[in-house]
Amino acid sequence: MTAVSDQQLATAAIAASQHAYIPYSRYAVGAALLAGDGTVYTGCNVESASFSPTICAERTALVKAVSEGRRNFTAVAVATRDGGSPCGVCRQLLYEFSPSMRVILTDLDGNVRLTTTLADLLPHGFGPFDLYAE
Repeated sequence: MTAVSDQQLATAAIAASQHAYIPYSRYAVGAALLAGDGTVYTGCNVESASFSPTICAERTALVKAVSEGRRNFTAVAVATRDGGSPCGVCRQLLYEFSPSMRVILTDLDGNVRLTTTLADLLPHGFGPFDLYAE
């Protein structure tokens, strides 16, 4: 297994943002999700005229990975024009699988704006382990 650097993840997220379907917001987002086995899954945001079916890049990457049997993730890079952070829904769904994953926020020029953890972005998050606590 070859180690994937934060910069490589950021570059993959930027590349994924080029495929975004964004006729309404014009806010391209790309994501690159690193699975525990070293596989990288990418995604972009896909908008809909009725808005609610719109899916974010982070969830696109996660759904691709989960649909291929992955459940353990170590990092996600998110690329936007201004280094924006994942929305609350994306934070929650990522937390479902890996609350301690690294989150790398980069702009589309490749400047890493912030490296943090999902737990810091979603303090006191609610996950599967909360359902079985006694």
